[in-house]
Amino acid sequence: MARLALALDAATEDRLLADLVEHGHTVVARLVGWRDLVDSLDVLAPEVVVVGAGRGTLSAELLNACDERGIRLIAVATDDAERATAATLGVHEIAGRGAGWGEIEALLAGVAALPSRLDAGSTTRPEAAVIAVWGPAGAPGRTTVAVNIAAELAAAGHRVALVDADPYGGAVAPALGLLDETPGFAAACRLAGAGSLDRAELERIAQRYTSPRASFDVYSGLVGANRWPELAHERVTSALETMRGQFEYLVIDTGFSLERDEELTSDQFAPRRNAATFAALESADRIVAVGLADPVGLSRLLRGHGDLATLVDPERIDVIVNRVRQSALGIDAHAQVRQTLHRFAGIDAATLLPHDGRAADAAILGARTLRDAAGRAPLRAALRDYVLRAILPEPAPRRRGFTLPVLRRAEA
Repeated sequence: MARLALALDAATEDRLLADLVEHGHTVVARLVGWRDLVDSLDVLAPEVVVVGAGRGTLSAELLNACDERGIRLIAVATDDAERATAATLGVHEIAGRGAGWGEIEALLAGVAALPSRLDAGSTTRPEAAVIAVWGPAGAPGRTTVAVNIAAELAAAGHRVALVDADPYGGAVAPALGLLDETPGFAAACRLAGAGSLDRAELERIAQRYTSPRASFDVYSGLVGANRWPELAHERVTSALETMRGQFEYLVIDTGFSLERDEELTSDQFAPRRNAATFAALESADRIVAVGLADPVGLSRLLRGHGDLATLVDPERIDVIVNRVRQSALGIDAHAQVRQTLHRFAGIDAATLLPHDGRAADAAILGARTLRDAAGRAPLRAALRDYVLRAILPEPAPRRRGFTLPVLRRAEA
């Protein structure tokens, strides 16, 4: 049970207070504004601060004070304007309008606190703000990799959106137990084509994968392959550009095909079946090419990597080989994969993921990310290490302790 300090409007406080106490939490203070809260943190020593997302109860100074003391901060937004204010400041735990205590309780469950914001002094964009996950035919694990890259980025404290842009039929929503009756990304593309896609619309059409300290927005894919004309190149490019301005990281699950069938038939005006894939790859700052660790999968990956390198700068491509196992490749499977990549494609740096069927099955059975379904599994650890090593920027070193001023002797 936690020690809570509250700074909420009267109506929200009355609605939440009874359930809060029923869950066994202790309210150490009920304050009016953020200034009073900042001044009282050292005396009250709360473990969690629950505040309204308006300007009167939430500020950058309050975030700084909570971060310095390791206090978790949860904001309750009553409308879209307050949610936008909290997100701009860098709050990652925001309860929506009408949220009951059960939703806030889920945010409190089971994990260590992370800072509520990114480094406020940083003005540069992330090095890989848009990440496209591509792979050849044969189900190499594109969706698994995309879902769990998004989860690890969100767990690191970033605002993340996962986009299903596969024109052959989406798999992200079923993998996460979300409804896929209304394709969110297709809706975003239609709105972008009409010039109507903005922050409010993005929030309206998004679905939310909820997890303690690792929630992210999901834009589901097409429910059937027959709807692929909705994902036109210009619309996809425009939608992704708008999303880029609203999120810190976009992770895109793309289609597998890199063929230009319409150009082969000399029909320059026909809709492009693979236009969404090409648009996602062109918009990406980093492309993750995923292949299977068996003779067929590696052959497809090598051919596809060559085609991919003609479309984008090879320096933007990271290679991930999935399901590395001796049963398919023989003794020292890791060395065989690396030698094959180096010999036939000149790829010297690749991330190899272990064959971890138990963790993958647990994730798909529970419709959860690996982080939530099998947090200590080797597969999750390998994906987390890749994200920390290759995508997230190195954290700036923090000075510890106090620096004593230099005392100078007065001149006679």
